Amino acid sequence: MESKDLRRALQAKVFLSSSGGGLSLEFAVEYPCVLRARYTEEHLRAWGRLGSLHTRLTTGEAVAPSDEKVRFVERASDEMERLQAETEVCAACPAHLPREMAGEGERVGCLGRITYPIEAQFEKFLADRVQLTLDIVPADDQPRLLRVLLDKDSPFDGEGAKSLRQVTTQDRLRFFELRLPIKLAREAAHLTTDHLFDALTGFTAKDAAETSYTRELPLLATADYYDFLDHVLRYDLSDSERTRIQQRSRNYQQFLRFLAALERAEALQARVLLD
Repeated sequence: MESKDLRRALQAKVFLSSSGGGLSLEFAVEYPCVLRARYTEEHLRAWGRLGSLHTRLTTGEAVAPSDEKVRFVERASDEMERLQAETEVCAACPAHLPREMAGEGERVGCLGRITYPIEAQFEKFLADRVQLTLDIVPADDQPRLLRVLLDKDSPFDGEGAKSLRQVTTQDRLRFFELRLPIKLAREAAHLTTDHLFDALTGFTAKDAAETSYTRELPLLATADYYDFLDHVLRYDLSDSERTRIQQRSRNYQQFLRFLAALERAEALQARVLLD
């Protein structure tokens, strides 16, 4: 993994806080649908941000929205109407992700977002689940991506996420709630949650100028990523445990939508785009 590329890609998202889009890791199932025949990938992403912001403003944010955000939505009222009308086709699209997993105002069916900061509660959940897998699941039955992470020559060195932990934007937004990553133990004593988050951001996309997404999970990787996240997020998790983490962590629900995107991508022989 190219750490510098990752830092540039994620730090570039700072502009979204001032343009009204919020700070998030955006992802999409790249499927040749009706919308993509009419609009560019960048346009669909802009719709995703607009829908999310509009929902927060109209349903009530915990913090009063700035005058800039209010003016942004007012100017975009015509675009909101077009967004709502055009995305009606998403319901019948095979790349459409489950509606119950959609984020705030997410109307483009194949898009999703993981909002920053990454919650301390979710990061602890992720670390605990990975450590539990390493401690009780035989190596041959562990997700292959986890074995790649354990390899001393793994491309996921953790440097990208590490550099972002100290970043605070002008709007006092952060990428991680925790200033320091969580260290794993025993077989994984050389790993931290920085390595896990580096892996989850995928690989450099060679066609970023065309799609506006700087990262990707190519088709060859989607099965391994699906197996890893499915194991961490759902395997052998009781209903009560799942309910508890869903109530405490917005990130958990967002990663479930990301998991659904991986499942759709594998079935449709498509890749997942990230930025």
